[in-house]
Amino acid sequence: MASAPQQGLPLFYNDLTPISSQEHGDWKFRPIEGAQFLKTAHAVPLLAEEFIQASRFYPIVFSLGDTPVPLALMGLNEGVNVIVDERGMFPDDWYVPAYVRRYPFLLARLRPDSDDLSLCFDPTSGAIGPFEDGEAIFTDGAPSERTTAILQFCEQVEQASVLTNAFFQDIREQKLLTDGEFTAQPNGAPQPYIYRGFQIISEDAVKNLRGDVARKWLQNGLMPLIYAHLFSLQRMADIFGRQSIQGKLPPPNGPLLG
Repeated sequence: MASAPQQGLPLFYNDLTPISSQEHGDWKFRPIEGAQFLKTAHAVPLLAEEFIQASRFYPIVFSLGDTPVPLALMGLNEGVNVIVDERGMFPDDWYVPAYVRRYPFLLARLRPDSDDLSLCFDPTSGAIGPFEDGEAIFTDGAPSERTTAILQFCEQVEQASVLTNAFFQDIREQKLLTDGEFTAQPNGAPQPYIYRGFQIISEDAVKNLRGDVARKWLQNGLMPLIYAHLFSLQRMADIFGRQSIQGKLPPPNGPLLG
């Protein structure tokens, strides 16, 4: 059910172009109305620092594989998103993950032999171009205030990604991840819907942590993130209910694994 972003370009990005004052000196930025790219996305990468806010709205799970990715679930089946509407708009007051808010921008390494990051954008997004209206990307050859703010946000996301990786190092060392499963059987359904293919943190493993590890995690703020994840799993039933109401459940006799 939960799969990590594909190798190559990051999830949702069709192409990447570095922003250049030479090539884009007179270009403008127009905010995207809705996240159309989300309409068939059932999961979005999440930063560890978002767990507490996001846990009120989404089940938070981890992808399979050696390098698990935290994901906010917006549907329980591939190609199903029960949160955004047809325009890709979130409900009012709904938490929007930073990964979505960052699009179409991204900090990327342009050369494999360098650690320098450059601000890039997805040219297929339609958000940046030689428009007559919009916010300037450059002012007198220098990044505009808007571009500077975008760069700062992308830098914050990059820094938070480093902290998220450290979060997983601790979880991996303590062997807390286990295979997850969610089961639901609507009234009249001939058999239950069973969703697997994702990982969760084992609550029993957390309870059995060594005392020194538990104290360290309470002090450094990691333990609240773990419990935010565990509490968020109650949202599984909410997402399933939305799929049922919206008629987006797979056929009763079809494959039930997410």
